[in-house]
Amino acid sequence: MARHLITSAIPYINGIKHLGNLVGSQLPADLFARYQRARGNEVLFLCATDEHGTPAELAAAKAGKPVAEYCAEMHEVQSRIADGFGLSFDHFGRSSSAQNQSLTQHFAGVLADQNLIAEVSETQMYSHADGRYLPDRYIEGTCPNCGFDSARGDQCDNCTKQLDPVDLINPHSTISGSTDLEMRETKHLYLRQSQMKDQLEAWIDSKTDWPVLTTSIAKKWLNDGDGLQDRGITRDLDWGVPVKRGDADWPGMEGKVFYVWFDAPIEYIACSQEWVDAGKGSDWQRWWRTDQGADDVTYTQFMGKDNVPFHTLSFPATILGSGEPWKLVDYIKSFNYLNYDGGQFSTSRGRGVFMDQALEILPADYWRWWLLSNAPESSDAEFTWENFQANVNKDLADVLGNFVSRITKFCRSKFGEVVPEGGSYGEQEEKLIADITTRLRDYETHMDAIDVRKAATELRAIWVAGNEYLQSAAPWSTFKEDPETAAAQVRLGLNLIRLYAVLSAPFIPSTATRMMEAMQTTDGTWPSDVAEALSHLTAGHEFSVPDVLFAKITDEQREEWQGRFAGTRD
Repeated sequence: MARHLITSAIPYINGIKHLGNLVGSQLPADLFARYQRARGNEVLFLCATDEHGTPAELAAAKAGKPVAEYCAEMHEVQSRIADGFGLSFDHFGRSSSAQNQSLTQHFAGVLADQNLIAEVSETQMYSHADGRYLPDRYIEGTCPNCGFDSARGDQCDNCTKQLDPVDLINPHSTISGSTDLEMRETKHLYLRQSQMKDQLEAWIDSKTDWPVLTTSIAKKWLNDGDGLQDRGITRDLDWGVPVKRGDADWPGMEGKVFYVWFDAPIEYIACSQEWVDAGKGSDWQRWWRTDQGADDVTYTQFMGKDNVPFHTLSFPATILGSGEPWKLVDYIKSFNYLNYDGGQFSTSRGRGVFMDQALEILPADYWRWWLLSNAPESSDAEFTWENFQANVNKDLADVLGNFVSRITKFCRSKFGEVVPEGGSYGEQEEKLIADITTRLRDYETHMDAIDVRKAATELRAIWVAGNEYLQSAAPWSTFKEDPETAAAQVRLGLNLIRLYAVLSAPFIPSTATRMMEAMQTTDGTWPSDVAEALSHLTAGHEFSVPDVLFAKITDEQREEWQGRFAGTRD
């Protein structure tokens, strides 16, 4: 049994996430976790809310609430919505946890001991109108790299270039809008990433199986311009992990907190501690410490492309630089952007369909299927209501749903709600078994490689194969002349429902559960032998006819939703 540690990029606490966030990290991570569990492997699947930094402070101020209260409330909201989408986290933690605070301070201390932390006096933007320093997202302006006019003080959302507030053209305060800014001296800690450039580059070069998107972004940051730069890891903020050198105070750093992008990835490790402390598991060290058994763990991270630089450079620099035996990531699955009807999804700007809104209008599996089967792997993808309607109606209603409905209703009408006996599988059935066997092996290959769209295409082809068989065998016609043969055809069809439920569960778990319940079985064993799997439900086994699995989306519904989500979220 293999062991898989799986983490999704942790979402910011600043509001409910949109569908682009979902498909860029959490949803494909859940797909992979469900698949590995189905194959009998041991899985620890972790995620959390990212609760520090300027996004949290700004969102709390907008809501008129203390930041700690706001974060606690939004964690509950995001957790509930994640449950609604069937995200099977073993634990959904919080970066504001005591575990993460302690671990972040620990890493800062050991990095300082390794001479990888520098104290730097520097000038920083100060707003006279706001009476405070303006780090990161408290400043917006024009990106000097691509000209995007809403770049933030830490990173440009358009070109992903890492920035400092002083780099922005025509900067302004996001609190007051004021441009009355000046540079004032302050002192901060810097992670000396530049000292580790060669080590990081060698490590990245060793990952020959990584997606091109992941390695190309990492290499760009390593080598473009002046190459990898040291990165400030403290901020002048009220909310965050207090700066300490391990358990000790850090002279000169009083009143400062660690930069969110220093503490946020550390939460992956801290989340496993939270998992244990919550009574859900034991021995978190065997997942993270190579001196405690983590050598046999395969660690996979999922994230959007804007998160790649921090996960390929800054976080590995923290892990490697500590000199301690921590588990490094084995594979980083990165995604391009999902755009919305000709523009970008944006949480901060309220544009697009958000996760809570999606669940209000349709069950989760509609969204899971479309998002995964259209995942932005090789390039940016675009959500349009027309494409969503067409794909859902064709794949889920016409192919899978129609198959389940036709075979169960026909069996009920001719044989009752019981698997019929009689007849045997012939040439047509053997051909179907061989075809599905080939496609199943291809499906497994794509899932193992985390080729999400290819896997979805192969799964749909397996559904189609059943429909084509049913159309060709036509048991409703066969029954008139040869009830015995019709019985065998129906028996195969009912077994296909169970097989489809098992194979489809990573993509559409709720529907798969309904299919298993209809077949009145709890045996979700992954099939090693398709012929054996298609003989699982024997003659005399009772079943029930399920309600419609997927209702078609009408033109009227599509037009209504298109109009409803044409603007921005308040």
